[in-house]
Amino acid sequence: MAISTGSPVASRTRRPLTLDSIVRRALVGLFVVLMVVFILGPLLWLGVRAFAGNWTFPNLLPDDWTLRWWQVVVNDGALGIAVQNSLFFAPLTVLVSAIICLPAAYAFARFDFPGRRFFLISLFATNAFPKMGLFVTLAALFYALNLMNTILGILVVHVLGTVVFMTWIPAAAFAAVPRNLEEAARDAGASKLRVFASVTLPMALPGIIVAAVMSFLASFDEAQGTYLVGAPAFMTMPTQMYSLVLNYPTQVAAVFSILLAIPSVALMLAAHKHILGGQLAEGFQIK
Repeated sequence: MAISTGSPVASRTRRPLTLDSIVRRALVGLFVVLMVVFILGPLLWLGVRAFAGNWTFPNLLPDDWTLRWWQVVVNDGALGIAVQNSLFFAPLTVLVSAIICLPAAYAFARFDFPGRRFFLISLFATNAFPKMGLFVTLAALFYALNLMNTILGILVVHVLGTVVFMTWIPAAAFAAVPRNLEEAARDAGASKLRVFASVTLPMALPGIIVAAVMSFLASFDEAQGTYLVGAPAFMTMPTQMYSLVLNYPTQVAAVFSILLAIPSVALMLAAHKHILGGQLAEGFQIK
């Protein structure tokens, strides 16, 4: 009896490339190239532009390099105030949003009450329509309440943009905590408050962290409502970009754009384990 020494893999013949497979691979390659160009291209342009001096056509690179534009941003008082305002409003927004939304998230996760699903879905109302219409309506109300150009008025606008993140994601995190662990702690003699502090909260903390990061980014990048309600008394980094584009060289706008992106990138990198781990996706799957 003859014994075959060739491996099954080696004995297999490759399928010939068909026109359909060639076209499919070409389209995938073209899609990857376009994504690289349109995502990394603007970032690369910002990085080069922020350090560029003179840049004459048709040179692919600047004629000279300089740090002068960074000095302009650092030494400009208005730009410095915008940075301070952004770093003031974003953490304050996260704190106020957490105080308001986390108890509601726990209630949505643990209690079944009339209208529960309706209220959960209605939280998307602030993001379901063009925000400028909402902000114009708020501005009319704020004029009547004397909240224009005030910290409270800007804070209301920022908190409205974080309600979805700070409610849905923690609600899913609270709902995912096994009830039997809490019951075991109660059987051991722990009070409800101690059970929440030692069992429920630590297990739901990754979801709360993701919600806080997303809320911080939403507040930090909020521009339209802040400009409408707060300008010119309170200018944040996103609203200051309007002035930079109109009144400064493009190099200054590039520097400021990089500074505006640094907190977002840093927070996303710090929380990437929880975000890639599914906490963000699970936050929108609560039943």
